[in-house]
Amino acid sequence: MLEMTREEFEELVAEALDRIPPELTRLMDNVAVFVEDEPPAEDPDLLGLYEGTPLTDRGEWYAGVLPDRITIYRNPTLRMCGTREDVVAETEVTVVHEIAHHFGIDDERLHALGYG
Repeated sequence: MLEMTREEFEELVAEALDRIPPELTRLMDNVAVFVEDEPPAEDPDLLGLYEGTPLTDRGEWYAGVLPDRITIYRNPTLRMCGTREDVVAETEVTVVHEIAHHFGIDDERLHALGYG
């Protein structure tokens, strides 16, 4: 497995977030991004997870709820990547993929766009 500290990986996630166009980040609402080492035991290869209510599903009822949660998992990413450059690229794809879920884009469409 490729070696990278939690702090280095968190920085890569922050850099990937910084590359999201400002026009999109301004539209993001009530969402928090976290880094964890391992995904749930039932899905050990999971790279990222979006939990919440996509913007497209929110209505007048949406108020006073906890933020949506995007989690990026460090160790599965490091296990699947051979180089630091691979980690940078995969982290960016994963961050974009999970943010797209916040905007209501499903996995099928993301795969078609190359963010599978």
